[in-house]
Amino acid sequence: MSLLLIIVVIAGILILRSYNLRLKKLESRVQELQNAIAGRVLAVADGESAAMETPGIEAEADSRPLADAVTELPDGSEAEVEAEKAAIAARMTADPIEETGLPAPATAAANESLESTIGARWAVWVGGIALALGGIFMVKYSIESGLLSPGVRLALAAIFGLVLVAAGEVIRRRSAPVLANTFQNAMIPGVLTAAGVVALFGSTYAAHGIYGFIGPTTAFLLLALISLATLGLSLLHGQALAGLGLLASMITPALIASTAPQPWVLFGYLTFTWLATIAASRLRRWLIVPAAANALLSLWPLLFITFSPIVELTPVTVAMLAMIAGTIFLWPGRYEAAAAIAAESSDEPAPQEETPAAPPAATPPVSDWADFLARPPLGVTLTAAVGALAVALFLLVDSVRYGYPLTEATFLFAAIVASVAAFGAGRLHAGCAAILSAAAAVSGMFLALSHTIGGVEITDSSSALYDIVVLEGLGLGALFTLIGAFFLRRFGGSEKSFASLWSLIMAVTPLAIATISFINFGNWTRDWLHGLYGIGLGIVLLALAEWQSRRSSEGGRALTVNILAAGSFAAAVFALHTLAHGATATILLPLLGLAYLSAGRLRDWPVMPWAMVAALIFTMGRIAWQPTIVDPSELGTTPVFNMLLAGYGIPAALAVWAAFQVRHLPGQKLRSALQALASILVLLTIAILVRHAMNGGVLNSNVPTLGEQAIYTLLAIGASATLMALDLSASSPVFRYGGMAVGVLSVVSILTLHLLGLNPFITGESTGRIPVFNLLLLGYLLPAVGYGGLALYARNRRPLPYVTMLAVAGAVMAFSWATLSVRRFWQGEYIPFWNGFIQGELYSYSVVWLLIGIALLWLGARFDARSLRFASAALVFVAVVKVFLIDMANLEGFLRALSFIGLGAVLIGIGLFYQKVLTGRRTTE
Repeated sequence: MSLLLIIVVIAGILILRSYNLRLKKLESRVQELQNAIAGRVLAVADGESAAMETPGIEAEADSRPLADAVTELPDGSEAEVEAEKAAIAARMTADPIEETGLPAPATAAANESLESTIGARWAVWVGGIALALGGIFMVKYSIESGLLSPGVRLALAAIFGLVLVAAGEVIRRRSAPVLANTFQNAMIPGVLTAAGVVALFGSTYAAHGIYGFIGPTTAFLLLALISLATLGLSLLHGQALAGLGLLASMITPALIASTAPQPWVLFGYLTFTWLATIAASRLRRWLIVPAAANALLSLWPLLFITFSPIVELTPVTVAMLAMIAGTIFLWPGRYEAAAAIAAESSDEPAPQEETPAAPPAATPPVSDWADFLARPPLGVTLTAAVGALAVALFLLVDSVRYGYPLTEATFLFAAIVASVAAFGAGRLHAGCAAILSAAAAVSGMFLALSHTIGGVEITDSSSALYDIVVLEGLGLGALFTLIGAFFLRRFGGSEKSFASLWSLIMAVTPLAIATISFINFGNWTRDWLHGLYGIGLGIVLLALAEWQSRRSSEGGRALTVNILAAGSFAAAVFALHTLAHGATATILLPLLGLAYLSAGRLRDWPVMPWAMVAALIFTMGRIAWQPTIVDPSELGTTPVFNMLLAGYGIPAALAVWAAFQVRHLPGQKLRSALQALASILVLLTIAILVRHAMNGGVLNSNVPTLGEQAIYTLLAIGASATLMALDLSASSPVFRYGGMAVGVLSVVSILTLHLLGLNPFITGESTGRIPVFNLLLLGYLLPAVGYGGLALYARNRRPLPYVTMLAVAGAVMAFSWATLSVRRFWQGEYIPFWNGFIQGELYSYSVVWLLIGIALLWLGARFDARSLRFASAALVFVAVVKVFLIDMANLEGFLRALSFIGLGAVLIGIGLFYQKVLTGRRTTE
C-alpha cells in the first residue's frame, strides 16, 4: 500500500512538472505581447500614422485577459491619446486579478477549446479527487490488513495531508498570476490544499471518534484550528477552499459529543467562524461563501432548540444579532448597487467609496417600482434575513413548548426582527429584508398574543403576563416606525420606490400588531393604552408626511407623502374604535373623514379627500355588522325618531355634504364615489326607518309584507327620479347609471314580489276593510302611477328601452290593481285563489280589461307612445282569448251573450279608431 501511495505521488509530481513547463512557455509569450503593446502605445503617442502589427499568438484561454487589452486606439486630441495610453499601461502594470464570486468572462468560456477544458480543468478536478481517495484507501487498507497500528496510520494520514497542503503552496507560488483569473475554479494549488485539509480533518476526527486517542476538548480545538486555517488559506487558493473550510468549521461541534453542552461556547465558536468567513469574503469580494455561512449559522439554532436538553435562547439571539450586524457593516456592507444603477442610467461613472466595491452587476433601472427588490447581492441578503427571521419565529414557537417564559421569548424575537428591519433600512440592496421583517413581526406577534402557540395551550393567561407581551408588541411596532423614519431621512429623496415601501411598512406593521393586540386583550368599551397608541402613531405619520412633502421635489404629490397620510387616517380610525363604540363610533367615523377632506384644502395631497370615501365605507361596514346601531333592547319602538335616524341619517347627511363640497374638484372618480355613497346611504336610511316602523319597532330578517315592499318600491321610484334630476342639473355618471340601475332593480322587485311572492291572491293576506283605500292601492296602483310618471319624465332623456320598460311596468301594475280590485269587489277582504270564481266576477274581468285596453290605446295616441299602444293590443288580445275560452265555457244566459256583444263592440271601435288614424296619416303625407 505504501508503494502504491509513493507511485501515485511521483506520478502527480511529474504531471505537475510538465504543467509547470507549459506555464513558463506561456509566460514568455505573455511577455512578448506586453512588449508589443508598449511599442504600439509609444508609436501612437509620437504621431505615427501606420499601426504596428501585433505578433500573432494562439487564441488560448490563458491569454484572454491581456488580449482584451489590444484595442483600436481612437483618433483624437493629444489628451485623449494620453488618456488611452495611461489606461493600457495601467492594465499592464496592474496586480493580478483577485478572485471573486462571479464567473469568468463569457468570451473566455466561449473561446476555450476542448483540449484546454480537458487538460487544464478536468485533469485537475479528477486528480484532486484521486489524491483524496488515495489517502482514504490507504488508511482503509492498513486497517483491514493490520499492517500498521492505529497511531501510525493516523500519523501517516496527517503527514499525507500536510504534504498535499505544502505542495499546493509551492505550486501556487510558481504559477503565473494570469491563471488565477482564467482557471479560478480549477486551480491546482487549491485542489491540492483541499485534499490535504480533508486528510487532516479525517485523521483528527478518527483519533477522537474512532480510537479515542484524544479527548473532546482537544479534538474540538484541533478541528476548529484546521477549519479556521483552511479559511485563512482560502485567501490564497479561492472561494471553493473557503467553502470547504466553512463546512468543516460548522460541522465540527456536531462531530464532538459533549456530556455538558455549553450554549455560550457553542454559539461563540460558530459566530467567530462566521465572522472569519465574512472577513475573508470582504477581502476577496465573495458572494457564494457568505450566503452559505448565513444559511449554516441559521441552521444551528434550529437544531439546538429542537434537540438540546438545555433551553437557553440568549446565546442564540446574540449569534443572530451578530450575523445581521456583520452583514450590515462588514460584508456585503455598503454594497454599491444603487451607485452602479445610477451610473448605468446617467452614463457617468459611479462614485468610489472606501468600502471595497463589489464587481459590477447588471441591475434593472430604478425607475421600475419593484426592481430594487432584486438588487445584488440578493443571495446574501435573503439568506441572512430569512435565516434570522426563521430562527426568531422558531424560537418563539418552540420555546413556549419547552416551558420557556413567553415574555422573554417575545423580547428576544422582537430583538431579532428589529435587527433585520434595521438591515432593510440601512442598506439599499436589502428591500426584501424590510418586507420579510414586517411580515415576521405581524406573524410572530399574532402567535405571541394567541392562547395557543405551537400546538400548546398557554394556561397562564393572567393580566400581568399578557400586559408585558402587549407592551413588547406595541414597542416592536413603534420600532418599525422609527426605523422607517431613519430610512426616509437618509434615502427618502433619492430612493423613491424604496421610500414608498418603507412608508407602507412603517404604517401597516404597527397598526396590524396593535389591532391583533386590541382584539385579543383590549377593553372593547374604552381602551386608553391602544387608543393613545393609535393617536400617537397617527400624529407621527402625519408629521412625517408633512416633512416629506417639504423635502420632496414632487411636494404633496409624492407617493410617500400620500401613503403616510393614509396611514395616519388608518391610525386615527383605529384609535376611534378603541375609545368609542356603538352609535358613537358609527357617527364619528364620517366626521373623521370629513376632517381629512377639509384638511385637503390646506394641503394638496391627493389622498386626503379619499379619506372621506374610506370613512363612509367603514361606516357602512359597521352598519352591516350592527344594523340596529345600538343594542336591540335599547332601540325602542318609536317610529322615525330613534337611534336609527342618528346612526343612519347623520352619516348620510355628511356624505351628501361631502359630495357637495367636492363638486368642483377635478377628480371625476372622487366625485362619483362620494355621490354613489351618499345616494346609497340616503336610500338605506329611509328604508331602515320604514322597516322599523312597519314591524312595530323590531328589526329582523322576516320576509316583508306587501305594504312594506310597496314602500320600498315607491322609494326606489323616487330615488331613480331624484338621481335623474341630479344628473340633469350636474352631469354625473353615478347619477345617470345609478338612477337607471335603481329603476331596473325596482322593476325586478315588482315582477318577483308584487306579482308573485307577496301577491294577496297567492298568499291570502288581508287587503283591508276599506273598499278603495286598502293594500291594493298601496301595493299596485301607486307604483303604477309612479312608473308612469317616471317613464314620462325619462322620455327623451334616457334610452328608449329603459323608458319602454318603465311604461310597461306601470301598465302591468295598473292591470294588476284593476284585476285584484274586481276580485276584492266580489270576494271581500280576502281574495285567495282557493276561494274559486263566480260568474259575475268572470264577466267583470272582461269588461275591466277591455276598458283598460281602450284607456291605454287613448294614452298611446295622445302621447304618441307606441309602447302603450302595444300594451293595449296585448291586453285586448288577452280579453279576446278569455271571452272565447273561459266566458264561453263558464258563463250562461244573458252574461254570456253580453260578454260577446261587448267584446264585438269594443273590437269594432278599435278598428274604426285605427282606420281614422291611418287615414289621417296618409292624408297628411
